[in-house]
Amino acid sequence: MMMQRIRKAGQSFFGKLLITILFSILIGAFAIWGVGDIFRGYGRNEVAKVGRTEISIDQMRNAYQNEIQTLTRQQRRAIPPEMARALGLDRQVLAKLLTEASLDQTARNMRLAVSDETIRNLILEDPTFRDASGNFSAPRFNDLLRSNGFTEQSYVRSQRETILRQELAEMVVGAVAAPVALQELGHRLRNERRNVTFAKVPASAAGEIAAPSDAQLRSYFDERKTSFRAPEYRSANLLSLTAETLADPSTINDDEAKAHYEQIKAQRFTAPEQRTIQQISFPSLTDAQAAKAKIDGGASFESIAAERNVAEKDLTLGTFTRPQVFDEAVRNAAFELAEGAVSSPVDGSFGPVLLRVSKVEPEHVRPFEEVAAEVKSELATTRASAQLRDLHDKIEDQRAAAKPLGDIANEFKLKLRTVGPVDSGLRKPDGTQEEALPGGDSAVQAIFRSDIGVDNEAIRLPRDAGYVWFDVTKIDPARDQSFEEVKAQVEAQWRGDEIANRLSAKTRELVQKLDSGESFDVVAAAAGLTIEQAQDLGRQDQNPELPANVVSLIFGTPVGKSNSAAAGDGRVLFKVDSATVPPYVRTTQDADNFARLLGSSVSEDMLMEYVAKLQADLGVSINDAAFRNATGGATN
Repeated sequence: MMMQRIRKAGQSFFGKLLITILFSILIGAFAIWGVGDIFRGYGRNEVAKVGRTEISIDQMRNAYQNEIQTLTRQQRRAIPPEMARALGLDRQVLAKLLTEASLDQTARNMRLAVSDETIRNLILEDPTFRDASGNFSAPRFNDLLRSNGFTEQSYVRSQRETILRQELAEMVVGAVAAPVALQELGHRLRNERRNVTFAKVPASAAGEIAAPSDAQLRSYFDERKTSFRAPEYRSANLLSLTAETLADPSTINDDEAKAHYEQIKAQRFTAPEQRTIQQISFPSLTDAQAAKAKIDGGASFESIAAERNVAEKDLTLGTFTRPQVFDEAVRNAAFELAEGAVSSPVDGSFGPVLLRVSKVEPEHVRPFEEVAAEVKSELATTRASAQLRDLHDKIEDQRAAAKPLGDIANEFKLKLRTVGPVDSGLRKPDGTQEEALPGGDSAVQAIFRSDIGVDNEAIRLPRDAGYVWFDVTKIDPARDQSFEEVKAQVEAQWRGDEIANRLSAKTRELVQKLDSGESFDVVAAAAGLTIEQAQDLGRQDQNPELPANVVSLIFGTPVGKSNSAAAGDGRVLFKVDSATVPPYVRTTQDADNFARLLGSSVSEDMLMEYVAKLQADLGVSINDAAFRNATGGATN
């Protein structure tokens, strides 16, 4: 099975890196289809939230910087922040974190787990970490982790999370084999290369265009009235009922809040003891004992690390609570050490080590006074949740009595929101954008399906989070705008069309000359054009001179023939000089990899749909301001 092969590959260190690349295809798709549609602002330190999982500013910033560094190494040049954002790298990283958070939370909800013993065996059996004799090598293990930006703890966590994500993927996706005909077509699409002679035809080649008369513009307008129509605009009143809007923390007294605080204090407001652990690995217990003897004799921990060629930045494993330390022997030893002390040799899961705890952060419990407002708000929200259904029924009774939403809002002390006029994309007549509605797209669609005076059904929010009632208060029908209203737009569009038509006619004449046998040099010189060459052009190549639509037409034009295509405010005239396609040899490793990639593309589509459904069910919200903060974007 294809997913079994993926799982097998993912069990090795470099296989893990390959799996990451494959998943990035899926993540790129999410980045394209609309992370922006779910941007909201809700907190200062959280970039996003998927269900109950929060993505912090630091987490986003670190992932983003790691991605920029990877791209910098690949491109062998510095990638400034403006370029990274122009490439959409910030959105891709966010989409990746959202996807991972969705899969991780689903795995937790399904109570999927990977035992420490399984992870340990995978690492010990990974041939990447074996020495020349075929045995697991702790020094090689640590060196490879450091060179790839991992610590022992982060690598173990990455292994565990990736295996669980693969398990979920295998539950959803089956094996798909690509037919040979599709493989051959894909080979041609991937590997065909073309040589092209071309010349840019600027807008100025259209010549002087006299100012149009009123009669010309009116005629142009009359022929295209539909393109100048004003869309339908609607106005509406909305009443939103959620636990958050209904909650009143002032109704919670201190005794109730303190009782609830005591119940959740250990889980919610207690920061357990954390220790910053440093580690030096050794090839044998004898070497570790000798190093400890040197330290007892006055040598520093850092000097021993230098002898072992361990850079100072690589000494620190990280800061952990006791359960977060993967290795039981390391865990027990580290949490018995005094701050600054060096342990005796510890026989860890991956070889002997010496440990030092450089910092101890004692357990800290946030006092009730500090979190009283939060506790009261939570209690009030919980209490309001229990009242939602009852209040829903009362509001429905009022609706049945034909009471206006404004009166209902006043009676139950709820906020009425007025919206509009807006079109179906929530754009206002002045071109600005209305804030998202409670209920999202469902509410917008319902408003534009309804009518004035209609008794509309309440919109139920996802996960039974509440209800939204609405009344359409005004409808401004789509209408034909008068010539006078849109005269400036009409003239601009007319002028653009005139230039495009003249250039199209001019290049059509040039193409006819080329296809009749005249040389490109002669035709270009007569037209005052500068000749350029594009050698070994691929189907996916593009640049400012040859944008994507031009390249697409180049590959749709027979060899030896000419054509032209729009490019910016001008056109590009070109002739296809030659085309080459290497033979497709199915027995090569590249062909095998490509066949598997084609088959997996269908699987990736299925997985993308699955993750989209997970995120719809879990709920995703994004803090735009925090996102910009984490990625260095503009804050205004």
